[in-house]
Amino acid sequence: MNTTIRLLASVTAASAALALSALAAPLSFDFKDPKGVNNVQFSLDAPLEQITGHATGVSGTISFDPANPSATTGRIVVDAATLTVSNAMMKDHLHSAGWLDVAANPQISFEAKGLKNVKTSGDSTTADLTGVLTVKGVAKELTVPVTFTYLPGKLAARVQKMEGDLLVVRADFTINRSDFGIKPGQMTDKVAEEIHLKLSIAGAAPKA
Repeated sequence: MNTTIRLLASVTAASAALALSALAAPLSFDFKDPKGVNNVQFSLDAPLEQITGHATGVSGTISFDPANPSATTGRIVVDAATLTVSNAMMKDHLHSAGWLDVAANPQISFEAKGLKNVKTSGDSTTADLTGVLTVKGVAKELTVPVTFTYLPGKLAARVQKMEGDLLVVRADFTINRSDFGIKPGQMTDKVAEEIHLKLSIAGAAPKA
């Protein structure tokens, strides 16, 4: 009897340990949005003209551990061909070899390297995220403020018939186009040197 009790206790403890381990494991969130809602907004405010637009071709994955957000890793990719502005001719210029050269550089990407100043309150985690931004084939390391909102069990509220968790990533920061070889120092009266980027994108971690 004692042997049986000890065996049951050992099995129960092992099962509990496995359950806790599964709960503590990082989750992989896929940012290729089946709804096509994810997008990155950009704006340039020059003395003579303001340019605003967005890109919808967002994909990539982020590994996020709710119990240890500072260990977050991942890579977000934007299909450069989906960058658009309201003026058709301006869009053609934006995609051309002289500007972003979309044909030769089809992707814009940001690869996370590490987080500092991580603070979590409720379902929201803020941090300073250091990573490598690659635009027009030029890679540059930068640190940007970011907010992760972890929403367990909320995937079905966004995508019908899909059970799982959501991770919403928000960031708002500025880069210089000259740092990425985008006509440095040219046409600054109409095309601002600073590019303001803003994103709010949701990634899905479906239940197996």
